[in-house]
Amino acid sequence: MNDPVKTPPHTTPPRPTDPVRVFILDDHEVVRRGVRDLLEAEDGIEVVGEASDAREALARVPATRPQVAVLDVRLGDDPRGDHAGIEVCRELRALMPELACLMLTSFDDDEALFDAIMAGAAGYVLKQINGADLIAAVRTVAAGTSMLDPRTTARVMARLRGPEPAPAEEPELSELDRLTARERQILDLIGEGLTNREIAERLFLAEKTVKNRISSILAKLGVGRRIQAAMLVGRIKDREGNAPGRN
Repeated sequence: MNDPVKTPPHTTPPRPTDPVRVFILDDHEVVRRGVRDLLEAEDGIEVVGEASDAREALARVPATRPQVAVLDVRLGDDPRGDHAGIEVCRELRALMPELACLMLTSFDDDEALFDAIMAGAAGYVLKQINGADLIAAVRTVAAGTSMLDPRTTARVMARLRGPEPAPAEEPELSELDRLTARERQILDLIGEGLTNREIAERLFLAEKTVKNRISSILAKLGVGRRIQAAMLVGRIKDREGNAPGRN
């Protein structure tokens, strides 16, 4: 993997009197203009740029140097997949670690929430949020504070841990039970030796989406490399195939 591109040294943090610099990414013009008008009407916030797709955002954000990027989770038919905005967050954070990304979405989706947090997002809010709360969210993440409430954090930690262990008198749950059905499909294809691109083609997914799912699989299984995951699934299947009562 190539090392992330190094950015020039960042200047001193903004003074309290400096406006919060914000960039907006949303593929819907009406939504994008609405968010821009709302933020620009607020004292102490300056919208320094906007984009309608991932490619444009990745080109313009480093040039405009915002403190906060408000990113739509879903960007139409972007080849990066259903969560293209989260991929933009991941890439921007690699380039600009000081950037606070606030994810904006129409869907209360645990999968997207998990991916956003793993990508380094500072906050995750629904588009149904009222204007005052969105402004407060922008100011909150600009100040370096996470917008993730305790319930959200608990949901993510529960997913990272996987299901609670079974009581001692019950058989131990398989490591594979921590995975979603889609993750099981991907893991099986890893076991067949398929590359990320081949898996994406087989399951009709974006290659970036497959890469994210594999990262989640490795975290859940507690391994660092895909070959270890493939070996683990092979051992588990052998164990389950030899267990009494299994065909």
